Amino acid sequence: MKKPFIVGNWKMNLTLAEGVEFAQSLRNSLSNSNKIICGICPPFIFLKDICKILEGSGIKVSAQNIHSEQRGAYTGEISALMVKEVGCSHVLVGHSERRHIFGETDSFINSKLKAALSANLKPILCIGEKLNEREDGRTKYVVKNQLKDNLRGINADRIKECVIAYEPVWAIGTGKTALPEQANEVHAFIRGILTGDYGEDIADSVYIQYGGSVKPENTGELMAQPEIDGFLVGGASIKLESFSKIIEAASNY
Repeated sequence: MKKPFIVGNWKMNLTLAEGVEFAQSLRNSLSNSNKIICGICPPFIFLKDICKILEGSGIKVSAQNIHSEQRGAYTGEISALMVKEVGCSHVLVGHSERRHIFGETDSFINSKLKAALSANLKPILCIGEKLNEREDGRTKYVVKNQLKDNLRGINADRIKECVIAYEPVWAIGTGKTALPEQANEVHAFIRGILTGDYGEDIADSVYIQYGGSVKPENTGELMAQPEIDGFLVGGASIKLESFSKIIEAASNY
């Protein structure tokens, strides 16, 4: 049985001083915990400092984004090699805000995922439907197309290094959360696609996280679902108290 994998995405929040204090406190609080895998996604300019604080702790540090190219004339962008060099182990790819605010396409997300793997970064691939797509009964259609297009050309050996985060867009930052059974149904659907493409053993080894207004109050009932392997936490991850409560609740599963 896999340990729950809990990742906090700070997005564009906290100051460097606040982030450093958070990371040190998180390291201290998890020093004797071996029941979960934990990670955080600080803003780019905090990564070097946070990686140094968490070095050797087992807590993963993930970048929030990368460009698909390793170098070149891409002002304002960060490459996978740069992220890896400062000490990151993971990177978010295809977050709904990158898709729907910044207009990233499935083909671009696929190229970024390949760039991450080529730099030995583990991508956390985010997929999920918008509210109108769920209401129209197209959740599985959208999720399948995103998953297939984003993983195109990724072989079985490399898929084991990927994490999938199902994040229904309508539940991100809205206070709405997919019912545990709804989330589990989509997770099982995703696992089924991976099984068909890569085999049961590999599909079972891949972490599938849930993301969408995760908070301490709903962690237990979500974690109790058999196909949910952990969480990608947004707003509740920028306060140590709430993030710690989520970690504590997930540790019981």
